[in-house]
Amino acid sequence: MTRSIFDLTGDTAVVLGGTGVLGGGMASALAAAGAAVAVVGRSAERGQERVRQIEAAGGRALFVSADALDTQSLTDARDRIAAQLGPITVLISAAGGNRPDATLPPGSNFCRLSRDAWNGVFDLNLVGGALLPAQVFGETMVAQKKGSIINIASMAGMIPLSRVVAYSAAKAAVINFTRFLAREWATQGVRVNAISPGFFPADQNRALLFREDGTYTERGSQIIGHTPMARFGEAHELAGAVVWLASHAASSFVTGQNIVVDGGFSSTTI
Repeated sequence: MTRSIFDLTGDTAVVLGGTGVLGGGMASALAAAGAAVAVVGRSAERGQERVRQIEAAGGRALFVSADALDTQSLTDARDRIAAQLGPITVLISAAGGNRPDATLPPGSNFCRLSRDAWNGVFDLNLVGGALLPAQVFGETMVAQKKGSIINIASMAGMIPLSRVVAYSAAKAAVINFTRFLAREWATQGVRVNAISPGFFPADQNRALLFREDGTYTERGSQIIGHTPMARFGEAHELAGAVVWLASHAASSFVTGQNIVVDGGFSSTTI
């Protein structure tokens, strides 16, 4: 039987931010495709639960606690994962998020946005969400001449959405950084791409999109009104893009790209 080009058997994938809704969904998708998966994050409870789900489905997984903003913590995680699961060939950098003090409510003064809030969002999304993981895990990928790095950017990095200026700017920087690194390592056997999800309800943004009774907030209604598919995305709908970019057979000539998964949202606003 011919092996599928989407078969990840023999690969070891690391999912930073794998304890979240979207990162966890990606971890499950990679495991279902045959990869051994390391779920990396700070919440042991959620991480272990994701590992149990993967193992119950017949996959192989490991939870590792790490701080994406600490180089030594990432290095320790990398070495442990390689020792227990094998050489790391796939990295998903899904750590990131926003801060309430970096969000501008309607009518607020942009000139009063604090530098601490701005720096905090950039550290979380650019430094911990792309830079340090690429340096730590990419070092071994370059040495072994094989690797696929997938940075999780955002629709906000393509379109400067209202209220979340720091988050939008940080995710735009992630996309730019992805393209730089793709060019830097193009001849080293390491591909670097990004995925920009549209609007996917998760712990951080659910209250922004839904009222307590389950109906859309004003913000949620506006987003749905600009989305041709007229709905939000679900975590499992990122699986195809993740597995495709992770597969060295399926996407061997793909690097420096930002793959948009947004239900058509960007087609109405760009």
